[in-house]
Amino acid sequence: MKCPCGCGRTIELLVIEEAKPRWDLDLDAGGLPSLSPSVWLTSGCKSHFWLKRGKVIWV
Repeated sequence: MKCPCGCGRTIELLVIEEAKPRWDLDLDAGGLPSLSPSVWLTSGCKSHFWLKRGKVIWV
């Protein structure tokens, strides 16, 4: 996915059970995605956000 801050960075998140760290991806009845835990970039733009029901919630 592209970073929602607009910096253009591509963010790769691992969602397979064996990966560490990994994220859980859930889709609601309408197909809107949620990620858990939050996404926190430690370099570059340093964005920190949640994705809940298809919306970015900044920390």
